[in-house]
Amino acid sequence: MSLPEIQKIGPLEIEAESFRLIESEIGSTDFTAEQFAVVRRCIHATGDFSFAENMRFHPGAIKAALSALLGGKNILVDVNMAASGISKVLLRKFGGEVICRVAETKTVDRAVAGNMTRSEAAVERAVQDNIGIVAVGNAPTALLKVMDLIEQGVFTPDLVIGVPVGFVNAVESKEILASKFYPFITSLGRKGGTPVAVAAVNALLRLIDVIDAVE
Repeated sequence: MSLPEIQKIGPLEIEAESFRLIESEIGSTDFTAEQFAVVRRCIHATGDFSFAENMRFHPGAIKAALSALLGGKNILVDVNMAASGISKVLLRKFGGEVICRVAETKTVDRAVAGNMTRSEAAVERAVQDNIGIVAVGNAPTALLKVMDLIEQGVFTPDLVIGVPVGFVNAVESKEILASKFYPFITSLGRKGGTPVAVAAVNALLRLIDVIDAVE
């Protein structure tokens, strides 16, 4: 049995060729160009084409995200892995930063005192951190807490990216998010994860340069 032939391609061309292959395989979609840029990067990060079917966008999601980023607002994530994956170079240009409080001692103390998960406590502690975008890819409890605080009127992020992966409350939390009136991006079903949340944020950061170039 012969081994497959490896395509020779330069490092700067790999991403562009990956995007071309994704676009070729998917064909036409009902997403706007900006929404598809997010979906495409999520597929690129996971190798999973089902995100072209299960991702949902509030009509105002892209505009809200870009406004928040250009306004220098911060990005709240639920796990440190997400904080590591978001492009600091791109975000730094606009003055924002990535915030994750899940591993902080004060978060642990608050979780114990309030009989809640660390993810819930971390969200509560970030309410006053000038958050423009929330990106949850791991903890459904974090996403549920975000929505609860928004409903209470004590948390006002511009966009909620809710794509937690898993079996316990992951599906349900995303279905609830998809019904909200405020801007969101989500992926219905069990699939999702931190790589998807990171990919969505990085796609939004890159969209600013694309839109500026077009205009």
